[in-house]
Amino acid sequence: MEQYQPDSLSAAQMAAMRRSLTSGRGALSRRSVLRAGGVGALTVGGLASLSACGIPPAKREGNGPASIDVSAKEKTVAFSNWTEYMDVSEDEKSRPTLEAFAKRTGIKVKYTEDINDNVEFFGKIKPQLAAGQDTGRDLICVTDWLAARIIRLGWAQKLDPSNLPNAYANLSSQFRRPDWDPGRSYSYPWTGISTVIAYNAKATGGKKVDSVTQLLDDPALKGRVGFLTEMRDSVGMTLLDMGKDPGSFTDADYDAAIGRLQKGVDTKQIRRFTGNDYTSDLDKGDIAACLAWAGDIIQLQADNPDIKYAIPAAGYITSSDNLLVPAQARHKTNAEKLIDYYYELPVAAQLAAYINYVCPVDGVKDELAKIDPELANNTLILPDKAMAKKSHAFRSLSSAEETAYEEKFAKLIGA
Repeated sequence: MEQYQPDSLSAAQMAAMRRSLTSGRGALSRRSVLRAGGVGALTVGGLASLSACGIPPAKREGNGPASIDVSAKEKTVAFSNWTEYMDVSEDEKSRPTLEAFAKRTGIKVKYTEDINDNVEFFGKIKPQLAAGQDTGRDLICVTDWLAARIIRLGWAQKLDPSNLPNAYANLSSQFRRPDWDPGRSYSYPWTGISTVIAYNAKATGGKKVDSVTQLLDDPALKGRVGFLTEMRDSVGMTLLDMGKDPGSFTDADYDAAIGRLQKGVDTKQIRRFTGNDYTSDLDKGDIAACLAWAGDIIQLQADNPDIKYAIPAAGYITSSDNLLVPAQARHKTNAEKLIDYYYELPVAAQLAAYINYVCPVDGVKDELAKIDPELANNTLILPDKAMAKKSHAFRSLSSAEETAYEEKFAKLIGA
């Protein structure tokens, strides 16, 4: 069986992660703008610890002693998730879907909001995973790049399809085959995160902005355009605009996309590269148009009818946060039952109505309409077939590629 040695993090990779934590998607904390609050910061020392050497080789699931599943004897499951990534009652004293699961199954959920960012959380659980020990968690929720890393290192348990009938049947086609987990053998998405174009119609004089070409070339937008400090989002959207597939691009394609963006910087078409702080500038009209995350737009529109969005004809980038069962978790079957529960249509609708991210569950529209008809018709939460076909994932990168690409991107944005 092939062995995997953990990759060390380059200076470029750590710099990219710092950007994500301080102002990017990591700082968004998987919560809506209206419910936003502070998140834990990760120090440079903490980041550096993730690149430490001397970790024993990890093996894929099936090598060495199997995890002991005591689900039949112990009716419990420990679930670690992001803050405000679960439905809460109006009085904020209970979590309705989790309580309903416990009542139906007899399985008590120990739910912990202890994920503030991917890097910090990985640093927390990595020593135990590397040592072949139980992390004390049966289910975790991490973003696709980290899910890919954990799976590659053999630190996730392979899921039993017989315990996941709803998940298997109801998973949206756009999330079924990520290149880092084809067929979803080790993971299921909790939510999707879409990158689209947003604009302030008042600031654009009523003009619609619906392409990266327009962002980079329209003289009426000069100096009032924003791109994101997340490399995969800004470069991925530019690749699509250039007719390239973010799932299969070459080094030459990447360099061409960087060159395209560099021109936007040199001509001062691009005002700046932002993290989630673009929301206030867009709301005020200081940024007329930008790349944006769908969850932000839904909340901005609630207060400002001038905020609009567009799905480029060339397509858009979607990433995901994913549920994994860590190696050596003691309640794997219970965790699988909890995953499957959130793929039941009424439950998925209740969750989507609260968190407002892309729902990865097919057929949930009628159930969501019972809760909120407006949300049920919002394609930023439930992409229709036409929109789903335009969704693209940024391909997995080797450590060498990620280092090289992040270095070029950092130079572009002046980081």
